[in-house]
Amino acid sequence: MHNNMENLRVIGIFDDEKSLIHAVENLIEKKFEIEEVYSPYPVHEVLHLVGKKSRLPLAAYFYGLFGAVSVLGFLYWTSVISWPVNYGGKPFNSFPSFIVITIVLTIFTVTITSLFTFSIRAKLYPGRRVTIIDPRTTDDKFLLIVGENGSSEENKGTALTILKDAGAVEVYEKELNFERA
Repeated sequence: MHNNMENLRVIGIFDDEKSLIHAVENLIEKKFEIEEVYSPYPVHEVLHLVGKKSRLPLAAYFYGLFGAVSVLGFLYWTSVISWPVNYGGKPFNSFPSFIVITIVLTIFTVTITSLFTFSIRAKLYPGRRVTIIDPRTTDDKFLLIVGENGSSEENKGTALTILKDAGAVEVYEKELNFERA
């Protein structure tokens, strides 16, 4: 099988997050690109070190704003405009009675729309074939993939040394085809 140097990546497997974080810090210090990090649970420090930021909280804010305005508008329309019912001498627009249902439906709107946004952005859908780079990452191992600049002949040795010195239990090269978003 013919190896395409463009898709060849250096991969390090770690037993614990401290070693992983140490490797990330050292690679960034030496100006290596970090393609991806896989872990059995979220390691937020790695996200901050790598500089990947999610826009999902901003999207969730706007979903919540849209949900609250929509629910309040709907409640006002149904109780004041479309079907005003005078019960107990209360005014048609009794805003305090809208608060609880507005909060509940806003939370529901944010949850569902954020779930759909994340699923679409992460390309998670039924029937999609998923490539697991190393099955141990689904259990208890941490995986770090050094970017293209770590796969060049002049940088490969340095990348391998950094990963081993940081505490990688295994370092190897693998041909990977990443889908760009």
